[in-house]
Amino acid sequence: MMSFIEEEQAYWLDLIKKCGFEVESVTLSPSARKELGDYQYNGVMTLAGKLHKNPREIATVIVDALNKDDRYNNVNIAGPGFINFSFKNQTLIDYFNRLNNDINWNYYNNNKKTIFFDYGGANVAKALHVGHLRSANIGEALKRLAIALGNKTYSDAHLGDFGRPIGLVMTEIKSRYPDLPYFDENYTGEYPEDLPITNNDLIEIYPIASTKAKEDETYLETARQMTVDFQEGKKGLMALWDAIMKISKEDIKKTYDRLNTTFDIWEGESDGSKYIPEMTAYLNSLGLVEESNGAKVIYVNEENDDHEVPPVILEKSNGSASYQTTDMACIWERMKKWNPDEIWYLADARQSLHFEQVFRAVRKAKIVNKETKLEYIPFGTMNGSDGKPFKTRDGGVMRLEDLLNMVTNECEHKIMPSIIGEEREKIAEIVGIATVKYADLIPFRGKDYNFDPVKFSDLQGKTGPYLLYSTIRMKSLLTKAKESNISYQNYNQITTDIEREIILITTTLRSIIDKSFNTKSLSDIADYLYKVTNLYNNFYSGNKVLIEENNATRESWLTLTKIIYENNIKLLNILGIEIPEKM
Repeated sequence: MMSFIEEEQAYWLDLIKKCGFEVESVTLSPSARKELGDYQYNGVMTLAGKLHKNPREIATVIVDALNKDDRYNNVNIAGPGFINFSFKNQTLIDYFNRLNNDINWNYYNNNKKTIFFDYGGANVAKALHVGHLRSANIGEALKRLAIALGNKTYSDAHLGDFGRPIGLVMTEIKSRYPDLPYFDENYTGEYPEDLPITNNDLIEIYPIASTKAKEDETYLETARQMTVDFQEGKKGLMALWDAIMKISKEDIKKTYDRLNTTFDIWEGESDGSKYIPEMTAYLNSLGLVEESNGAKVIYVNEENDDHEVPPVILEKSNGSASYQTTDMACIWERMKKWNPDEIWYLADARQSLHFEQVFRAVRKAKIVNKETKLEYIPFGTMNGSDGKPFKTRDGGVMRLEDLLNMVTNECEHKIMPSIIGEEREKIAEIVGIATVKYADLIPFRGKDYNFDPVKFSDLQGKTGPYLLYSTIRMKSLLTKAKESNISYQNYNQITTDIEREIILITTTLRSIIDKSFNTKSLSDIADYLYKVTNLYNNFYSGNKVLIEENNATRESWLTLTKIIYENNIKLLNILGIEIPEKM
């Protein structure tokens, strides 16, 4: 199903062909100069180049045909041949009523796919820190956008639970609790499901173990061997891993829940590792595996490379698997179990080479189909208001939970004093999370940005709280209309210029949604939300909707409010932002 502008483009295509000009497609875009019209068509210049004709002559023929049509007015030629035009009010009224009857009109998609999302990337036995925000937040919003467009999705938290960090944690646990049965190779009983440690203990253990490994070669070697033993599936260490996962996953889920971030699959590198032997045998059968300095590698460099692309290390010289190996094994598993059309990876910009190597390796080995798209979606860094990475007072990396608490506390001051107790706490949490999420999505994902808790929690400007407050006010207006038995079904007439602006901006939504999906960034949707909300607020402040005496006008204004409210609800949901009942 085509959007309104897509329908117009199809109409123009047919009209231009009837004028005697052969074109393959037509693109209409919002006019760069509003005084010249609502939209513009710039294709005449390309057409003139092909036909070796004066562009204004071609434009004049097209404009003459358009002037005979009852949907447009103010059709004009600017410059050498740019056609500008405005929609007649009735054309916009008819469009707006269609949108009123189907708010999902802009989301229909004829090219539905199965997309597997890999985002989050939390590390087991470590606290989520501010660096984990963007993968979870952007990944969740992109998944929701894909779902809104009718795609089938799978999402995996892809926990970091298989590399040397786990070996270090297990080594430190053994040094503190050497008598635990997990480390007794002769133990034959049932392993305990619970450890004598908390999640806070786990979070404290890793940095201590990491420091010891740097200072003590023997400790480091013990951790290396522990990692190998674990990766080889030693029974006691697998039971220990289960106990660690139970503690750590519960804490990770709690933080992700605060961010409205959910996953269909809670697997980690270790789950993919089960496929390493099968995959390695396959790779060996193809003759792709070679030895290099005691390690087993796959060379993935290509003749036309303009930068060095090192080989994929399939197995380290000590027998352990690399990060690249487990990522390849995860792709092997995903193709076998889910066979997606696309796999999207959300990771920071420093992972570029890693994904280039992995993608080349799985394509070289034909682990993925030729048509399968592998998308690495990098993002920039979130910094503090001073432009430097967020740090704790002692210089450490700030925990994500602490950041969320800090912003929630800041937002609590913006809530009405009449809201008290648990309700106040709950609303402050919703507004605080919206503050963080919207601030993170408004810049293009590839850019670094500075986060100022005070600035981004303001009730004015391009902020999450501004959007929430405005959307709540729209709902309140509609509720009051219902309570006053004021009915509204249709949009009847355009009575103010600001209404026309609001209707016109809604005609751009489909192109913004498509751009966001194609660029894998939510910045355009976030910006659109602000613009349409700001326009509505200007309309609201200039018109007394409920006490308007003209019934047709009042009905139109309430219908407009309903459309923008429903539009905001849908877009905020795509961004993963919850809306409180009041604030």
